[in-house]
Amino acid sequence: MSTSPEKNKTILSGITPSGRLHVGNYFGAMKQHLDFIEKGDAFYFIANYHALTSLRDGELLKQYTLDVAIDYLSLGLDPGKCTFFAQSDVPAVTELSWILGSLCPVSLMEKGVAYKDKVAQGLAPNIGLFTYPILQAADILIYHSDIVPVGADQKQNLEFSRDLAQKLNNAYGDELLRLPEPYIVKDVAIVPGIDGRKMSKSYNNHIFIFDEGKVLKKKVMSIQTDATPLEDPKDPDSCNVFSLIKLFAGKDKLAEIREAYEAGGYGYGHAKKELLTLFSGYFAEARERRRELEKDTDTVLDILRDGGRKARERAETVMQPIREATGIIRTH
Repeated sequence: MSTSPEKNKTILSGITPSGRLHVGNYFGAMKQHLDFIEKGDAFYFIANYHALTSLRDGELLKQYTLDVAIDYLSLGLDPGKCTFFAQSDVPAVTELSWILGSLCPVSLMEKGVAYKDKVAQGLAPNIGLFTYPILQAADILIYHSDIVPVGADQKQNLEFSRDLAQKLNNAYGDELLRLPEPYIVKDVAIVPGIDGRKMSKSYNNHIFIFDEGKVLKKKVMSIQTDATPLEDPKDPDSCNVFSLIKLFAGKDKLAEIREAYEAGGYGYGHAKKELLTLFSGYFAEARERRRELEKDTDTVLDILRDGGRKARERAETVMQPIREATGIIRTH
């Protein structure tokens, strides 16, 4: 089910700090996050607790968390129009996670497709990874989220969140937690990597958002294509380079490039140079903003602190009735 965001609705989404962000992250999630700011009361968090299921370097996690914040701000996220914060700045989320976990049947977690997929990809199984959907449910439910933008691969975890909210409501009171609705963005592009598979760091086929210069040129020029001779017409819709061009080019430019493909005499090298120009121009302003923010990390941390304060305030309005209903006593 998809529900259109409305101005009076709370929108919630998070991103795990697992390293530098690539073009697939941007067009698959970040761009939608930036657009949704104008469509509701948006809460966006950096999921650093979730990162602990696979990352074992504390200094690296701190850096990745800061990098994600800088990336979002560089790309145009306005902290005055949303609540932008680090997950770890809201202790109540782990408190709610424990309460939800105490109501969650083991069989529900055993159905988790994401857990099975990650283990199949080589991640060492651990309890954090297994119960990941419970913490994710707490992330969603702690702010009375109405709308959760998710990809099709995350829809099951949103269903888990609704199941756990209903279990708590049935056990302790019908109005304690709100049941969120998924918002499936139907036209999100599947961004191909340089080898034609879906762009992913696990495939090492990615182009980072803020790649530039020789590094960017090397990646773009190494995008895999077929062996059609330069002089022959080419099918743009079966070309990895054109699939990436579509993300960056305007309507008229895209039509011009498509025509060149189909006419012949236009080689993949020409297309790659066009992509390089389009890519560099698309992120040019964001690249400059990022350079400035890298020199002013105190401002970035202040933005996260302010967002964390606002998120804690919202979370407390949800948690206090739950504490009272479950009998959890706090003496301070």
